[in-house]
Amino acid sequence: MKNIFGNSITVTLFGESHGEQIGAVIDGMAPGIEVDIEFIRKQLELRKPHGRISTQRVETDEPHIVSGVFEGKTTGTPICILFENNNTKSKDYSKTKDLMRPGHADYTALQKYHGYADYRGGGHFSGRITTPIVAAGAILIKALQKKGIYIGSHIQKCGSIEDRRFEDYTADIEKVNNLIFPVLDEKAAEKIHDYMLQTAGEGDSVGGILETVVTGLPAGVGEPWFDTMESMLAHGLFSIPAVKGVEFGEGFGFADMKGSEANDAFEVKDGKVVTKTNHNGGINGGITNGMPIRFQTVVKPTPSIYKKQETVNMATMENEMLQIEGRHDPAIIHRARVVVDSMTAIVIADMLAVRFGTDWL
Repeated sequence: MKNIFGNSITVTLFGESHGEQIGAVIDGMAPGIEVDIEFIRKQLELRKPHGRISTQRVETDEPHIVSGVFEGKTTGTPICILFENNNTKSKDYSKTKDLMRPGHADYTALQKYHGYADYRGGGHFSGRITTPIVAAGAILIKALQKKGIYIGSHIQKCGSIEDRRFEDYTADIEKVNNLIFPVLDEKAAEKIHDYMLQTAGEGDSVGGILETVVTGLPAGVGEPWFDTMESMLAHGLFSIPAVKGVEFGEGFGFADMKGSEANDAFEVKDGKVVTKTNHNGGINGGITNGMPIRFQTVVKPTPSIYKKQETVNMATMENEMLQIEGRHDPAIIHRARVVVDSMTAIVIADMLAVRFGTDWL
């Protein structure tokens, strides 16, 4: 029953989708790190639902920092951030509580928690719990930026529609981090948005692929085996609801390449060792090589759809048809972008603290 992530800087998540409050405790932060409440609000705004391609459940999501911060700076003691749940409609779930929703964690939660888990809105498994992840990540994103480390993600693919890839990393990261709908090419953004609306009108949902880039990381961060940069990032990313795949650099594309094509040649440029290409996504042997980290994350289609689905009734142990009600996202990938950025910041900040000490940030 573990809800803690990290080694040096840790994040503990708590709460349920329809409970009174949700939140996070961040421990291991050095004292004196700036906590910009307006930046936290900005990041939370990127996670909020917007328009018809998102759920109509809209919470204020005002962060309440109740410990660990004094006069705008971290004190070095645990930071506790709370969020209230106000806009809940729990009756939407009570009518179907014994029907296991396909694609959800209803059945697995029942097996693990023996029927005692809060089922409303998915309970502790809900994407609602990503709110405190974004708040915690916002603090660390700001701290990393002060060290020259920047993170950005965009929707690289949705259905058969593709956005352009990251090109000018500095400019593209700045651009995408200020977009509510994180697509770099305007025409691709319109097509993806229309595809989401069309699918929503059919009572169905879509997923997609996010491309993430991290710049400014020094070489030498990560361990050679179990705590590699890839494995720790994958650990954090796979903890995000609906994430079903992560690949680094060329990823599965390496299967189509020869060693002469896949290897990144080294050179000295402006007195610094760099690679001419970056097929390996900035990581060799599980350790950063100083080039930008590049990875892709697959987000599955939202499991809550308005089509009839086959399921089982756990109270009667009979097969039934399920027709869900309530407020659900036809697409979450545009909202998941900031969650991926936040989790990436949490992982990287933790690994930097392990490598250089907590005061490095």
